[in-house]
Amino acid sequence: MSSTTDQPRDRLPHPDAHQVMVPVTDGVSLRVLVREPAAPRGDAPLVLLIHGLASNARMWDGVGAALAASGYRSAAVDLRGHGLSSKPDQGYDFATICADLCALLDHFGTERAVFVGQSWGGNVVVHAGYAHADRVVGVVAVDGGMIELSRRFPDWDDCATALRPPALAGLPFSRFEPNVRAMNRDWPETGINGSLANFEVLPDGTIRPWLTLDRHMQILRSLWEHRPSALYPHIDRPVLFLPADSGDVAWTNDKQQAVDAALAALDRGAVEWFRPAHHDLHAQHPQRCAEVIVHHIENGFLQ
Repeated sequence: MSSTTDQPRDRLPHPDAHQVMVPVTDGVSLRVLVREPAAPRGDAPLVLLIHGLASNARMWDGVGAALAASGYRSAAVDLRGHGLSSKPDQGYDFATICADLCALLDHFGTERAVFVGQSWGGNVVVHAGYAHADRVVGVVAVDGGMIELSRRFPDWDDCATALRPPALAGLPFSRFEPNVRAMNRDWPETGINGSLANFEVLPDGTIRPWLTLDRHMQILRSLWEHRPSALYPHIDRPVLFLPADSGDVAWTNDKQQAVDAALAALDRGAVEWFRPAHHDLHAQHPQRCAEVIVHHIENGFLQ
């Protein structure tokens, strides 16, 4: 059984969503934000929204609202260790994360869903398409799904050093919020609030990440070991890539090569570029992101 929002709450409201805490395994419950459309489409699949590393379900607020306006039910989840979900010391590998997502579907009485994930979450939903094809209508990988860190960092220690998260704990929220707004001037308020929700605000007014450093590094190691290119030939579910072109020519060229290789290996693959766009394109361009997802459901690709 789930419990409602008398449990952990965000400091920033999300009035269009219903929050539930869903137990997925012994001692681990995940916070889920469910958005029900006022006029649901008859046979529309549930859209499961999966955030990236050190992120949270609130980053999907704009996408979830746009999906609801189009008649689609969505469920955005704080993965274990993140946001308001339980924070066990283990279970940050791809197999366990995907098992958690399948347990969510069981809780909602849903056999299959469209799995949408961003960045690390993109790799998660690709893995789900491989390991749990019977639960996946289709996969949408938002600037992710083709991340193979070991290509850039053959040595794990180099990867750990380069991608260790910045130490933001202890920074006053009153200083942090203006910085987030200044760096993302073209983001809607849903995206700003989603980014701010990556951090807990303590009674003294300072922040700390919901995801602790040790758990962050566990996930990073799992991502460094992940090889989605080895999975593509074995995935029979449709996979839609939504990569972001940030304007960095070299980085975009690397993404282009990775996407092209993925499309060549997949049974059913498609791509829709966002240009120009931030890595968090779902927060920056939620309306368009939702429209692309809906379009590919309604044109029959994500079936």
